[in-house]
Amino acid sequence: MCPSRVPKGKKRGWIIPVGGAEVKENNPKILSRFVELCGGKKARIAIIPSASKLIETGPKYERIFKGLGAQSAVSVDFEKRKDASDPARLSVFDGVTGVFFTGGNQLRLATLLGGTPVAKLIRELNAQGVHVCGTSAGASFISEHMIAFGQEGSTPIAGNIRLAPGLGLTNRFIIDQHFRQRDRLGRLTAALAYNPFAIGIGLDEDSAAFISPDNVLEVGGSGAVTIVDASELEYSSMDQVDEGSPICMLGIKIHILVAGSTFNLHSRVASPGKLVKTKK
Repeated sequence: MCPSRVPKGKKRGWIIPVGGAEVKENNPKILSRFVELCGGKKARIAIIPSASKLIETGPKYERIFKGLGAQSAVSVDFEKRKDASDPARLSVFDGVTGVFFTGGNQLRLATLLGGTPVAKLIRELNAQGVHVCGTSAGASFISEHMIAFGQEGSTPIAGNIRLAPGLGLTNRFIIDQHFRQRDRLGRLTAALAYNPFAIGIGLDEDSAAFISPDNVLEVGGSGAVTIVDASELEYSSMDQVDEGSPICMLGIKIHILVAGSTFNLHSRVASPGKLVKTKK
């Protein structure tokens, strides 16, 4: 799924993948900044909890965003693909300033929403300036290339990763969440072995990549964001090794970014920025 064209005179909205397990009470910096970007007291946020099968997920985030000062926060669930064509559900997005995808199972999001009118609508809204945030599975779903599932571990293994089409807000990066906590360096680098054009973004829990309309990523939250840049890949054995075998990859560049650090997705240049002291 390709990103929608940004209308002349408009700026794309922010894209904000979150690594999951974000702080929700007592100074929730990531969610607070999302609300502020969406307009603060004028923020109108549509919540999509479809990745989760827990009925309390949508109402929980409604309470969170309203508690952070948003004017409105409405949960709209999609339980079947036909729901994504329902005019009543689509009307919830009229006038929104932000869209939020909860965690759960990213493959559930892809199978329910991929290629549907609501997916097209969200791409168009983002191109028109509406901000889109997703946590955990919702973060993985944001980009065009999505990790559907894969085994954990620090070494890339042939055949241990499966990619699927995501929402398609951008084709510049591939997201993996709960990154350090679940030891996912291997599966992110394996995904890049298939597609070295993309940039790998590994999000620790309670960490977010705030990606501005000009494609500069700034880290927020208490953890780290791992950037894996394979644009200067010198060698990959992906096309030669048997399934289940480790992949040799030479020339990969890795950056570890913390709150305040930046990475330019155009120039692929990282900066420590103005580092922010954080506490867990």
